[in-house]
Amino acid sequence: MASRSISDLHPQLAYVFGKAEAEWLLLNPTAPKPFLTATFRSNDEQNALYNQPRDKKDNNGDGKIDDKAEFVTNAKAGQSPHNYQPALAFDIAFRNAKGGTDYTVKWFDQFAKLVLKTPGITWGGNFKSLIDRPHFELTDWQKQVKK
Repeated sequence: MASRSISDLHPQLAYVFGKAEAEWLLLNPTAPKPFLTATFRSNDEQNALYNQPRDKKDNNGDGKIDDKAEFVTNAKAGQSPHNYQPALAFDIAFRNAKGGTDYTVKWFDQFAKLVLKTPGITWGGNFKSLIDRPHFELTDWQKQVKK
């Protein structure tokens, strides 16, 4: 399972998440609370996600095998900013008052506005080929990866 630890994030991302989370809690005290769902992800975990719509399994429990809903990433192992230490990306979700996970689009859109106040961050909600609202990464993260 991918790490959810803020300590596994690149310092700039840890700062940005913490700052946005604090502002969120001040502005939205009764709304669902953001939390990290993925920081560092191993190469094996990355490949498993990449292979979901190709692995002849029902990965999301909807009764369909290898359907479009199982497609969650374009990145194979080593091609994702989650695959580096410290992690160069994080994913979030929201925790509602009953303790459930909330993926309401408007929460992601509102949280992204707080995160994007800090320059140098790219939001997956602005991706062209696969919109990924839970995802935030360092802009040009590839330049930080030592080849």
